[in-house]
Amino acid sequence: MTLTAETLLSIAMTNPINAQITSRLPWLGLNQCMLTAGCLFQAVWNHQSQRPTAWGIKDYDVFYFDTDLSWEAENEVIHSAQRLFQDLDVNIEIRNQARVHLWYSQRFGKPYPELQSAKDGIDRYLVAGTCIGLDVETGEIYAPNGLADTEQGILRINPKNPQPDLFDQKAKSYQARWSWLRILTP
Repeated sequence: MTLTAETLLSIAMTNPINAQITSRLPWLGLNQCMLTAGCLFQAVWNHQSQRPTAWGIKDYDVFYFDTDLSWEAENEVIHSAQRLFQDLDVNIEIRNQARVHLWYSQRFGKPYPELQSAKDGIDRYLVAGTCIGLDVETGEIYAPNGLADTEQGILRINPKNPQPDLFDQKAKSYQARWSWLRILTP
């Protein structure tokens, strides 16, 4: 199999949760709304491992970008999403990427740059091959590092966010669930 954006989307949408989330997200009217992270690339790894596409997915990440940097505005979006998706019985993490720099250092102990778009948040994932998002409005896959690492099960540090300690934790967590993944260290 050659992993194209179309193939990835086809595999990811066999997970009915992904299909439900993407069909409902437009109702929230969010700017730059992206379904992203494990619910997309882990679906591919599950497909390659002959597992159900939803296997091992801890949460479903949604990024958006709103210049209202107040917690109250983001919290209202979070509550609206909880109401919209309450019947799915999964954890949906919805975050305004314009606000990440305000709380990241408290949570992770390191500074974080002010982002300019939802895609900027995807660009900064720790593992290069996991930088994948689905633009809910256009239906297009965003994969700034391509899809070869995802297809081949290669875990390498993302040069746009080089944090070896956090990368190592994340990569080992993935490898514990999909033992055929290969961790490449610089």
